[in-house]
Amino acid sequence: MKIPVISIVAKSGTGKTTLLEKLIAELKRRGYRVGAIKHDAHEFEIDHPGKDSWRLTQAGADTMVVSSAAKTAMVKQNPASEEPSVQSIVATVCADMDIVLTEGFKRSNFPKIEVHRKERSDALLCRGDEHDATLIAVASDQEWGLDVPVFDLNDVCGICTLLERRFLGVRSESKADVALMGIG
Repeated sequence: MKIPVISIVAKSGTGKTTLLEKLIAELKRRGYRVGAIKHDAHEFEIDHPGKDSWRLTQAGADTMVVSSAAKTAMVKQNPASEEPSVQSIVATVCADMDIVLTEGFKRSNFPKIEVHRKERSDALLCRGDEHDATLIAVASDQEWGLDVPVFDLNDVCGICTLLERRFLGVRSESKADVALMGIG
């Protein structure tokens, strides 16, 4: 079975991480294994100078893993200018997940949920100058007349129900609910 990947997209400072935190918590509450992938347009550093893991990476390890009974972390060096695809990350790191949510990747072909705050922008990224056909929903603090469902920013249960029905095989017994989710 292919693991569904859904991208949460928005302009910086709009609340992507906040919504992702809530979606992950709710999906976990519903019993799903959830992977999360954060896109960083800049070089980030997860190792800290002087730590053993940093020293091993500095020594030339192409892949360095720290493991304990509680968690495992991996630092894998990418060849110059060769960012791995989300598909390869999912296949190698998230293969045991039920669903993967990404933060960013707004130019990807994955289904997208756009986060919007009217104080941040008057326009949507996916329904502005360009029409992104991969948009499946909007979470906003204002109403929009769109061809996809629009949820209140705090309607985490509604968004999770949409994800369950569209990507996790959960079916509704209510035709009104199905119509509301735009999947009838």
